[in-house]
Amino acid sequence: MFKRKVSVTQIKKNQKRNIEDIVLIEKPINFFLNSESLVNIICLPKNLKELTVGFLYSTGIINSLNEIKKIGVNEVKERVDIELNKSGEILSEISSLNPLGRIIDTTCGISSSWRNIIKKYLDSDKETPLLENKFTLKASMISECIIKMQSETKLFRETGGCHGCAIFDENRKLLTAMEDIGRHNAIDKALGDLLIKKKSFDNVILCSTGRLTGDSVLKAVRARIPIVTSISAPIESGIRLAFVYGTTLIGFVRGNRMNIYTHPFRVEL
Repeated sequence: MFKRKVSVTQIKKNQKRNIEDIVLIEKPINFFLNSESLVNIICLPKNLKELTVGFLYSTGIINSLNEIKKIGVNEVKERVDIELNKSGEILSEISSLNPLGRIIDTTCGISSSWRNIIKKYLDSDKETPLLENKFTLKASMISECIIKMQSETKLFRETGGCHGCAIFDENRKLLTAMEDIGRHNAIDKALGDLLIKKKSFDNVILCSTGRLTGDSVLKAVRARIPIVTSISAPIESGIRLAFVYGTTLIGFVRGNRMNIYTHPFRVEL
C-alpha cells in the first residue's frame, strides 16, 4: 500500500468543512545484496524493482541488467533481496560504509559516501566524454516534454506529495514516467525502468519536477544523458557537476521560458 485516505478539516472561501483527502505513504525499504545489507531507502513503496535496478546502475554497482541474477521484492517485510552474477570491486567500498551512510531519505538524497563512490566510478570511465555528444533539441520540444511529464505524474495531481521523472527520446516519445516521494528515487526508478525495457540512454532528455541537485545530476551523468531539465531550480552542486561532466542543465522550464545553466549549445531556437 502506498497511499490512503485521511479525514481533513478544510477551510475554503471562508467556510470550514470535513472532507477526505489522499496522502502518500513512505516506507523504509531494506536492500540486501548477495545476502549482505546494502542500503535502506526511504521511498514510496511502488515500482520497487525499477528502483532497485536504477539504484544499482546509478551507483555503479552494475553496468547492465545482465549482471543481475535475481531480484526478490517482499513488500510485507519491506525488503528487497538482490543476487548478482558476480561481485564487483565497488562492493568492498560499500561494505565499509557506516550504518548512517547506508540510509537514503526522501529529502537529502544520497550521503557523501555514496556520492564519492559514484564520482570515483565516473572519473575512471574510459568512454567518450559526454561533452563530445553534439545532440541538440529545439527549446519548444523541451517545453513539450515538460508538459507531457506533468500530465503523466498522476500521483502528484492526486496528492501533491511526490516528485516525478520522465525520459523522452529525441522525437519527444515518452519512454518512461515514474514517481516517488524523493526526487532522486524517481530518477532511479526511471533509469531502472529503461534498463528493464532494454532501452538505450543515447540522445534522450530527462525531465524532473524536483530541484536539480548534485545527487540528481550525478545519476543522469552516470547514464550519459545529455540533457537534464526541470520545472524547478538547480542547486550550485548540480550546476558544477553538469559543467564538469558535459551535461546540458536546464531549470525553470515553464511555458516557453527556461534557464540554461550549462552547455547551451544543445538547445536550438
